[in-house]
Amino acid sequence: MTRKIAVIVGPTGGIGSAIIEAVRASGHYDEVVGFGRQSVPPLDLLDETTIEACAGHLRSLEGEVRLVFDASGALTLDGMRPEKSWREIDPAHLARSYAVNAIGPALLMKHFLPLFPREGRSLFATLSARVGSIGDNRLGGWYAYRAAKAGLNQILRTAAVELARRNPEAIAVALHPGTVRTQLTETFAKSGLDVQEPDVAAQRLLDVVERLSPAETGGFFDHLGKPIDW
Repeated sequence: MTRKIAVIVGPTGGIGSAIIEAVRASGHYDEVVGFGRQSVPPLDLLDETTIEACAGHLRSLEGEVRLVFDASGALTLDGMRPEKSWREIDPAHLARSYAVNAIGPALLMKHFLPLFPREGRSLFATLSARVGSIGDNRLGGWYAYRAAKAGLNQILRTAAVELARRNPEAIAVALHPGTVRTQLTETFAKSGLDVQEPDVAAQRLLDVVERLSPAETGGFFDHLGKPIDW
């Protein structure tokens, strides 16, 4: 039987570290590979050559890549807090957020999706955010992060269409992890929210992707499996 490989991008982050441990504990994969700035080879979302090198490393392994889970993303960048008003819009911050939260994952799709076999179930998941939903936006603010995650959602949706032509059994989805107890949420989480421990959030997300069918590819789901409005 062919060995199954799972790939986790961002394995040292608050959510990513819990995801990689949950995937290993599941026993569903023969090998679990984590890629980040400190991995060997390293992966930097802002440097396409490193992503391409990581894809080359995966090709050298014995087995088939059946899961790619992108747990990357950043709300605060270079000390810039989320904008509360259009008065705070900064072009450099907008570009930086888009580079990390949309272009980086797009490059992961470019180099990692071709690694999936042409037959059988394979799954690509990327962490988006509910604030990236245009239909759900009723509070305003957070211009750069909202726009970047909305861009990521469109990129994911487009890639899912192309992936389905290549392998009708493959799935690509965007996931909202909910509010997870990390250093980030200590600053921005509001009272009354359901704040999850990282291991709980990771297991919920994995439960969601395990239940998904090819008919749901290209979708946007929360950590309980409920669809989110684009």
